[in-house]
Amino acid sequence: MQSGQRDVRMDALRHSVQMERENVICIRRDLHRIPETGFKEVKTSAYVAERLKELGIEVQMGIATHGVVGLLRGGWPGPTLMIRADMDALPIAEETGLAFASTHPGCMHACGHDAHMAMALGAAAVLSRLKDRIKGHVKFVFQPAEEGPGGAKPMIMAGVLENPKVDYAIGCHLWAERAEGCIGVRPGPFMAAMDRFDLKIIGKGGHGAQPHLCVDAIEVGTQVVAALQRIVSRHMNPIEPAVVTVGTFHAGTAFNITPGEAVMSGTTRTFNEEIWKSWEARVERVVRGVCESMGAGFELKYTQGYPPTINDAKMAEVVRRCAVQVVGADRVVEPELTMGGEDMSFFLKRVPGCYYCIGVGREGAAPLHNARFDFKEDLMLLGVETHCRVALDLLGAKE
Repeated sequence: MQSGQRDVRMDALRHSVQMERENVICIRRDLHRIPETGFKEVKTSAYVAERLKELGIEVQMGIATHGVVGLLRGGWPGPTLMIRADMDALPIAEETGLAFASTHPGCMHACGHDAHMAMALGAAAVLSRLKDRIKGHVKFVFQPAEEGPGGAKPMIMAGVLENPKVDYAIGCHLWAERAEGCIGVRPGPFMAAMDRFDLKIIGKGGHGAQPHLCVDAIEVGTQVVAALQRIVSRHMNPIEPAVVTVGTFHAGTAFNITPGEAVMSGTTRTFNEEIWKSWEARVERVVRGVCESMGAGFELKYTQGYPPTINDAKMAEVVRRCAVQVVGADRVVEPELTMGGEDMSFFLKRVPGCYYCIGVGREGAAPLHNARFDFKEDLMLLGVETHCRVALDLLGAKE
């Protein structure tokens, strides 16, 4: 194909994406009004399913509670691309003052999942008009509970990667740390593994004036916190990024009582699969050693969360190439590693794929997970167009 012909085709695709502008914005606003937290996405999933059906796309509902899958069958045999979007919102009371603000008190799409769904549905609308030229299938996966406890793994267990078998996977996230109009693509590790631990220190309470008759749970707990930090500083290779954070610590009821119990919770983060698998044993060993040395008992619950989000290098190159066509080479960036977690990682462990980001950051704007988070809605078209270009690149659209 001559370069001039390619330019015409690409211009036609962008025009098709631009035609969806009002529709994508309307979808985002509709979904923004009805935020629902993890595994409670009843209205959200019904709305998404109805939109897919309007496009003539095959729809399955109720997967892993409220997951939705739309299957667009191309006109020619070929592989299957999965485009994934998360559906859940956060338990945050919205303070944006938007005309389309949340109608569900105490709940808000503060992480951009409303936009993720709108971009996927926008891509579905564009690609449905091109289905006779597509060699293969596009599977649109709308996943519950990304913010926790995690909907990707149960959707996989329910068979979402089969019938037809998924060969490639992509998804994207709004990114407030990057400037508006950038597209971030990073091969290899991108986001960290994310675990949680909950710990109760069991000491012996008593009078604050008689410490020798007590086992001070606060003192034991503070020693545990300090020792946990030394896992990273003294037990790990310093060139391997890792984090242990104790986020809550509660103990005591009065100034003159030595508390018999202290409870805390925290998280561990790493990009390294082997370290991720070792965290539970490391944390348990430290807690046991401190408690035994100080005469205390403990109850530890360690919950393994999401694995590291690792992009396939070849898929990252496909997305990067397509993103350059959308925003230009100077606006395609490699985002920094982040210790945030993302359960897109479960899909990427099983299927070659790439999770990329759309920059929405601007001076003075609220960050993600903030009650005032908002963004320029036209930026969603960058995600719609990138999704579509990746689909056409991988599925070899017929001329």
